[in-house]
Amino acid sequence: MLSSNAVEILKARYLKRNKAGEVSETPDELFRRVSRAVSRAEDKDAAVWEERFYRLMQQGVFLPNSPTLMNAGLAEGQLSACFVLPVEDTMQSIFETLTHTALIHQSGGGTGFNFTPLRPRGDRTGAGPGSASGPVAFMKVYDEATEQIKQGGRRRGANMGILNITHPDIRYFIECKSNPAALRNFNISVGITDIFMEAVDADTPWSLINPRDGRKWSEVPARELWEALCHQAWKTGDPGLLFLDTINKGNTLPDLGTLQATNPCGELPLFPYESCNLGSVNLSGMIKIRSDGKATPDWDRLGEVVPQALRFLDDVISVNRFMLPEIRTITQANRKVGLGVMGWAELLIGLGVPYASEEAVALGRKLMQFIQERSFEASEALCREREVFPNWRKSIYYPGRQMRNASCNSIAPTGIISVIAGTSYSIEPLYGLAFKRVGILGGTQQREINAIVQGVLEDHGLWTPEIRAHILEEGGVSGVAEIPAALRRVLATAHEIPWEYHLAHQQAFQEFTDNAVAKTVNLPRDIPEGEVASIYRKAWEMGLKGITVYRDSSRSDQVLQHCTSAAACEL
Repeated sequence: MLSSNAVEILKARYLKRNKAGEVSETPDELFRRVSRAVSRAEDKDAAVWEERFYRLMQQGVFLPNSPTLMNAGLAEGQLSACFVLPVEDTMQSIFETLTHTALIHQSGGGTGFNFTPLRPRGDRTGAGPGSASGPVAFMKVYDEATEQIKQGGRRRGANMGILNITHPDIRYFIECKSNPAALRNFNISVGITDIFMEAVDADTPWSLINPRDGRKWSEVPARELWEALCHQAWKTGDPGLLFLDTINKGNTLPDLGTLQATNPCGELPLFPYESCNLGSVNLSGMIKIRSDGKATPDWDRLGEVVPQALRFLDDVISVNRFMLPEIRTITQANRKVGLGVMGWAELLIGLGVPYASEEAVALGRKLMQFIQERSFEASEALCREREVFPNWRKSIYYPGRQMRNASCNSIAPTGIISVIAGTSYSIEPLYGLAFKRVGILGGTQQREINAIVQGVLEDHGLWTPEIRAHILEEGGVSGVAEIPAALRRVLATAHEIPWEYHLAHQQAFQEFTDNAVAKTVNLPRDIPEGEVASIYRKAWEMGLKGITVYRDSSRSDQVLQHCTSAAACEL
């Protein structure tokens, strides 16, 4: 049963429209359209797989990324969400990539770029008197173009801009989003190396290198750069960090080169022109009640869903319409997919396990190991029906393990598809037990009370008008004495959870994710600035591939917000 919020989003962005611009399909017909289009990749039993794919989506057990839901079975036919495009140090390359970006955004995809190859501001441009504008100036050009092209005509475009810590313009890049109106269509991340982190520890000078000629441009204290980026992250949420050495240790295709960029949210390190398809299993429905009345993960059901979802994503590659021949070539050669999860917080609540507990972290590790093992088994099984991915002999799997896909798993943010599925975002804790979603669908608001939380409180006889009003006004139950302390721990929200547990969950899932994990450490507004440095450093020590923090209300356009009063969040 779809919620009213889900139906509102589907009508605004996903459901097919006729020539008059009127919605011309139901949500059920959307799922049927997508399943039919994707199952065309099946050589035999296409009708059987159409029905299986349909049931996964119709029951809210699994959903693919937005472009697949929007475009499958339609003329557009571009089904991938994530792309990385190269930016080289020539005007032709910069604007050719901008053209490609526009095409991808128009089809519903998001793009990531590493701007490090561009020469710094003030550098010479040739024999004449002109000087270079630098990477940030061209990011502004990309940002303005993105502003004018909604993704698929239905949502704002999304970009990831990356600059490596060695670039002479790195300080300017770190501070480029200080103005809230700047680069609104970009997430930004600094590409960090182990050598830089060691230089921060040793408080030694750090050389900035001109990429045009490989010569030292200047020298700055490493710790000064570190403090600047941590300050900006505390202030605005940007920049995040990408730990490039860690990313490349997990590169399944090292013979193809190093990975230097990711998609807009950081969960997919990709090669230039590479694209990937994402999908997520809804964990909130993976609970069964044992004969003794205890809730436990439904491992059998999860074991059935994962291989079907992996097959769906592989089929998407086969039926996809690629925007550029370069994208088609490398995507089909590697066949990367990213099967992840959503509803992790709700699964824990249904099991009665606090997010901020070692039990939850251990379960996350066990669960993702299970998903990865079943994903790899499904990829191997597809080889027996089809063939290995063309670049298999260049991969870490050769010769011991035949695989259909160069990567299988990725943990995406699952923003909108979580709303459609009626569950919590990705592996995040609940932002609030009640909250409002602001600035979506042309500026409208959506209000939400978590249904699973309401059910748990009802089961305990605690869903009273007073507690409901408190949740609407405060967003949580930490101050409600009538609720037992153990249950309050289970219902703790993002800002009540120590950041160490945010990182512990990310690490647990990353251990068994061959791509990466998009996870935001949501922090209360009053957190001391110095804590960000501790979080960023700990993330590197823990072997995470990337890290993002967000201090509550540090941006004016924050999507998820607590209600200022019960009336403000009343449904």
